[in-house]
Amino acid sequence: MSEENKAVVRRFVEELPNKKNLDALDELASPNIIAHHIPPGMPGGFEGFKAMVGMVLSALPDAKMEIQDLLAEGDKVVLRWRMTGTHKGELMGVPASGNSVDFTGIVFERIENGKMAEHWEQMDMMGLMQQIGVVPPSG
Repeated sequence: MSEENKAVVRRFVEELPNKKNLDALDELASPNIIAHHIPPGMPGGFEGFKAMVGMVLSALPDAKMEIQDLLAEGDKVVLRWRMTGTHKGELMGVPASGNSVDFTGIVFERIENGKMAEHWEQMDMMGLMQQIGVVPPSG
């Protein structure tokens, strides 16, 4: 089962950040997904998850995500990723800067019936905000 669950997460990376196919989310995520990283003010559940992914794809239209590690046990999959792209659209209220970005994150998925059922994500938001000019670089 672990290999099948890893395949769901691999397909998510290929279809969404890399091919910009937001419609693939309908096949990959449960309509009842619990997404633990949705920012305040966005709807919860599937709609909020899809809106969040759509916002990132719109803000970084040339984004590419690279899988650095993909581990699975039982119904859980952990993905460590690196994303590069150009900030060409609004991101969480921040207008396009035109800056290149290179940041990393970790996703923890619970897979149920071949779909993402629960999603946790932590990413280097400070580094991203520095790269798009919202936060001054440290040091």
